[in-house]
Amino acid sequence: MPFIEIEGKPLHYQTRGTGFPVLLGHSYLWDSSMWAPQIDALSRHYQVIVPDLWGHGQSGRLPENTHTLGDLATHAGRLLDALGIGQCAIVGLSVGGMWGSELALREPGRVKCLVLMDTDRSAEPDVTLKQYSQMFNAIESLGSIPAPMIDVIVPLFFRRGATLDGEVHARFRKALAAFSADQLRQSVVPLGRLIFGRPDALASLAGLDAASTLIMCGELDIPRPPTEMARMAAVIGCRQMLIPDAGHISNLENQSFVTDTLLAWLDQHVA
Repeated sequence: MPFIEIEGKPLHYQTRGTGFPVLLGHSYLWDSSMWAPQIDALSRHYQVIVPDLWGHGQSGRLPENTHTLGDLATHAGRLLDALGIGQCAIVGLSVGGMWGSELALREPGRVKCLVLMDTDRSAEPDVTLKQYSQMFNAIESLGSIPAPMIDVIVPLFFRRGATLDGEVHARFRKALAAFSADQLRQSVVPLGRLIFGRPDALASLAGLDAASTLIMCGELDIPRPPTEMARMAAVIGCRQMLIPDAGHISNLENQSFVTDTLLAWLDQHVA
């Protein structure tokens, strides 16, 4: 699988298929494999590019000068430059939607259409910001994510009330436990502080093209509830859609709904 060097660090990415390029951005604490069902389906019609977030998957550590969502958007743009891609579609979930929307605002001619999933561009609420900050401090100190904390983190990513005993849940638990001390201290914790300490950029979304932007959200998403989707859609003036029976990682909890919706949206806007 290929890598590109950005600011002296190796960024890993998957690429599959041919056709109009579609860039997928994954959630914090996951990696590009999160998109496996959609990669399989979309790559039959499009060129699908899926980078691993810094310190996640096979990517190297977070570059030292990375401090904002705009920096992450710049890195994605450099990946597209290296691949010779002048125009693409972006589908971003959670932090993938944060930097994806920023890239679309900065380079509107490059992003032909945009899908934002289970994400938000307003500031993190004070209550959850405090909770997450305490978790980051503990993880940084320990150099690991302890089992009791994993028990708290895992339910946040799935639909409210879900039974967390499936293969996807087990793989996620294993991945959280497998982060090394260096990954956590050099990349995962700093990224978490960057993501959840983000400034309020909600008003800036008015600069997105409403006709080519779609926002989706799991109807049972805990950290990024549908009220945030509605607030963003109102600013943009774009279409919004609830994903039934899904939480934060909605593309895995309702694979068929998300995949079918993405195929229809892409067929309409890039075909």
